[in-house]
Amino acid sequence: MTVTGVRKDIEALTMTADTEFEATPERVWQLWADPRQLERWWGPPTYPATFDKHDGLFPGSRMAYHMTGPEGDTPRSWWEVVEADPPRRLVIRDGFADAEGNPSDELPVTLMRVSIDDIGGGRTKMSIESTFPSLEGMEQLLGFGMEEGLTQALGQIDAILAEDR
Repeated sequence: MTVTGVRKDIEALTMTADTEFEATPERVWQLWADPRQLERWWGPPTYPATFDKHDGLFPGSRMAYHMTGPEGDTPRSWWEVVEADPPRRLVIRDGFADAEGNPSDELPVTLMRVSIDDIGGGRTKMSIESTFPSLEGMEQLLGFGMEEGLTQALGQIDAILAEDR
């Protein structure tokens, strides 16, 4: 399985998912940079994502997407790139949106730090660290199934990368 571990640090208000892939860092970066590839794995299989907007991966760029649930519900979210150092590092503000796609303050905004590292032998480690604004916000998002959803989403990447072989 793609995910090698998930760590939660209550004191630091973080959750980190670690993954390893048989791919170069440049190839793993493309999973984020190409919205059509991103749609294939962002979101668990029961809530696939559709990126309605993807400006690219540079500071200040924005993405907007919705997920489609099994009952037809379409929760919306947005990203704003804070930092990008291709193909090694990506920092994104990650928030929820209302039905029109406008940022919503009903749920907390997290800071997502993605690190992509060559670990040798044609393998790459990717870590996604989410930092929560408060313990209450962390508990709220984890209570919505954030850990399980991210783990399931990341578990879809190996099949995408296998198509390259």
